Amino acid sequence: MFDTMTLTKTLGAFCGALLIFLLGNLAAESLYHVGGEHSEEGGPAYVLLAEGEAVEEEVAQEGPNFEEVFAVADAGAGEKMFKQCAACHKLNGVDGTGPHLNGVVGRLVGSVGGYGYSAVLAGHGGAWEPEELNAFLTKPKEYAPGTKMGYAGMKKIEDRANLIAYLQTQQ
Repeated sequence: MFDTMTLTKTLGAFCGALLIFLLGNLAAESLYHVGGEHSEEGGPAYVLLAEGEAVEEEVAQEGPNFEEVFAVADAGAGEKMFKQCAACHKLNGVDGTGPHLNGVVGRLVGSVGGYGYSAVLAGHGGAWEPEELNAFLTKPKEYAPGTKMGYAGMKKIEDRANLIAYLQTQQ
């Protein structure tokens, strides 16, 4: 027969061990996390050198210029990219979780009447020109610390250029 106390102790020991493992994993990740940055070749973006080893400086390539990529952007591909935005933004002049995006290219930052912007965007100033949208969409939380937009950002410059080209057609 089963002794419920023995079963309870075994289950408790298993859960405790799992908890210790998960907390150890969390602590190790916070101590040794490098941000997920990788070089062009797919390896880590940092190198640990042994004592006395020479350091070879390598000039980092910045990648393509946004203006050049935007000049050949595909609005059709940008329409597909907009599906990521459609969960919070609309193109029909009606605000969703975020403000509507029709007419956003060239519009003053934080200027949609009736939408409750975060203080950082309400006081930002300037207009959403393609270059500004590119900077914002790269990492919204870094561009405007304190923004309510929970989107992590769009990594590929081509995707951002295509999306902005599509939004430019949505007046």
